[in-house]
Amino acid sequence: MQPKLFANLFVTLLFMLIVFPFSCDAQTEFEKDIFETSAGDLEITFIGHATLMFRINDKVIHIDPVMREANYALMPDADLICVTHEHGDHLDKKAISEIWKENTELILNQNSFNKIGKGKVLANGDTWEWEGFPIKAVPAYNVENRRPSGEPFHPEGVGNGYVFTFGDIKVYVAGDTENIPEMKSLENIDIAFLPMNLPYTMTPEMVAKAAGLFKPKILYPYHYGKTDPEKLIPLLKNENIEVRIRAMQ
Repeated sequence: MQPKLFANLFVTLLFMLIVFPFSCDAQTEFEKDIFETSAGDLEITFIGHATLMFRINDKVIHIDPVMREANYALMPDADLICVTHEHGDHLDKKAISEIWKENTELILNQNSFNKIGKGKVLANGDTWEWEGFPIKAVPAYNVENRRPSGEPFHPEGVGNGYVFTFGDIKVYVAGDTENIPEMKSLENIDIAFLPMNLPYTMTPEMVAKAAGLFKPKILYPYHYGKTDPEKLIPLLKNENIEVRIRAMQ
């Protein structure tokens, strides 16, 4: 190789190392909202699709962590992991392994347990207390939307939604569901995450009907794919529900 060509290549490589030293380890800066609760500030981080992270009292809760939404090798280790169901956009063994530490706890549905072989199984209706915070597993299933075989995308009794009680604030993460009758029994929900994409979950109209059943103070559409979340705003204009849109495709 000629000396001049070698020198040019050396300068180019040196420039790349200086300008992009950590490019392989870069992590997206995710949107966050913070809520005051009687138990301390609750920080909600919007990772993407159905993936969320909560922080409260220096504890970290990961919900449906998956590698396609974040590099979990760079995410905070989990004190608690919550998995709603076993589909690949909700359950990811690698993501879980990256944030697992000695005292991490995991709650999940039975089918997810069958896939990864660890954790505490909660069935619909079960309640469990973690660090003084009650967590209830609630139904999440399809009524209308079905596979060509006629089977619902999410059969009744299989997947979970979760209601978290953080002091005086209740947060409902619905999982993959439609506007099912059981939502009428939800009480005093302050913050709700409702899924909105076909054919797997709900249309904006169905989300509006679901919100009307239990009337959360704040509604975040999530898991919405290519559905336009702005369509929710006029549908809920006569309800006292604040719609907050975040990057949760």
